[in-house]
Amino acid sequence: MQKIKSFTINFIESDKGKDIFVVIIVILVGISSFYLGRLSNQSTFHDLKIEYTGQEASAIGSNEAQNGPISLNPSISDKINNNAEGSYFASNRGKKYYPNGCSAGKSIKKENRIYFKTTNEAEKAGYTLASSC
Repeated sequence: MQKIKSFTINFIESDKGKDIFVVIIVILVGISSFYLGRLSNQSTFHDLKIEYTGQEASAIGSNEAQNGPISLNPSISDKINNNAEGSYFASNRGKKYYPNGCSAGKSIKKENRIYFKTTNEAEKAGYTLASSC
């Protein structure tokens, strides 16, 4: 046991041993970073499916058996219509709404827009007026 201990200490203290130790640490950090990145990319919903029945939309994923279908807010999901026009619009992913003609909202794609006729309607849906307009 004493021979192994002295060999290990002499090996680690030598220049060659330090270089090998650094290479092993770099390889282990790289492998662990790769697998942590893979873990963080995994989604809880595989094969997400949205079903529309009447006025209510429900998202059905692979974990439906555990938690049941996920209900979406029907008042917002009904407004997601590319052909609908209103006095105000918002992004279906954001928290701000914009009046038509506001230059700050031009970057929102047409397919991601939700339209509202009044400010009250937009605020009831949880949106606030953009300060840039």
